[in-house]
Amino acid sequence: MTVAWAYIYEHPGSDPADDRVVLDRDGQRTYLVPVPDPSMAPAVAADLVAEGVALIELCGGFALPAAARVAEAVGGRVPVGHVTFAVDSVRGAARYGDLFEADQPQAG
Repeated sequence: MTVAWAYIYEHPGSDPADDRVVLDRDGQRTYLVPVPDPSMAPAVAADLVAEGVALIELCGGFALPAAARVAEAVGGRVPVGHVTFAVDSVRGAARYGDLFEADQPQAG
């Protein structure tokens, strides 16, 4: 029996179908799935559950409302986890977030 789970993370310009990585070893299948924008994560998560994924894990870069939308999209069919940062890593995570945001095209 193979157990499948997925980790969804944001990566600008990515395609969740074409750019995913699947590791399949020793009874465990892991999907590493990028989304170009967090707004796509709920649909991607629902599709993964339909493919047999039994657990969804979200990158800590997803805001809480985005994580809640993913949990809502899977409708309790599977658990949805959300990576958090230990207090001693919050400053580093914030610096990374600032660099990420500075590198993104501005709307308007």
